[in-house]
Amino acid sequence: MATWQFDTAHSSISFRVRHMMFAKVRGHFTKWQGSLEATEGQFGAATTTVTIDAASIDTGTPDRDNHLRSADFLDVANFPVIAFTSTGVKADGDALTISGELTIRGVTKAVTLKGEATGTGVDPWGNARLGFAAHTKLSRKEFGLVWNQLLETGGAVVGDEIDVELEVEVMRPAA
Repeated sequence: MATWQFDTAHSSISFRVRHMMFAKVRGHFTKWQGSLEATEGQFGAATTTVTIDAASIDTGTPDRDNHLRSADFLDVANFPVIAFTSTGVKADGDALTISGELTIRGVTKAVTLKGEATGTGVDPWGNARLGFAAHTKLSRKEFGLVWNQLLETGGAVVGDEIDVELEVEVMRPAA
């Protein structure tokens, strides 16, 4: 087993959620870190941990981002970290199923991500690299993110389902 660090400069954790009943708003987190314990080519025994600075949420709209940081949503003053710890990985060729525990706002739930290994290689500086893509859907209400506002036309301002997407590179420094 070797420790691989997430290369956050070449990776992303992003999300989409329905605004009213019209379009999905997109966002991402700008500050996070993680590691992967794995043997190259044997991802079925891998374990990973990721910690996200909840205040680093960025949807491109400062007023909305501040509302998402408030007690109505992430409550970053009391819950500054979003955390994920894997509990199992199943690999079938390049296809991956990653099970784990996700904690948002102090609530921990089991989640499953579906994804794929996107490649392995060595960068120009001799560092081994692995690429992964994964996605899942979450109910924000299951994590205590229940704020909403009803519309006169029916429906709500914020949808419940959050689409989460990860595009990651992990790196193991050259020996």
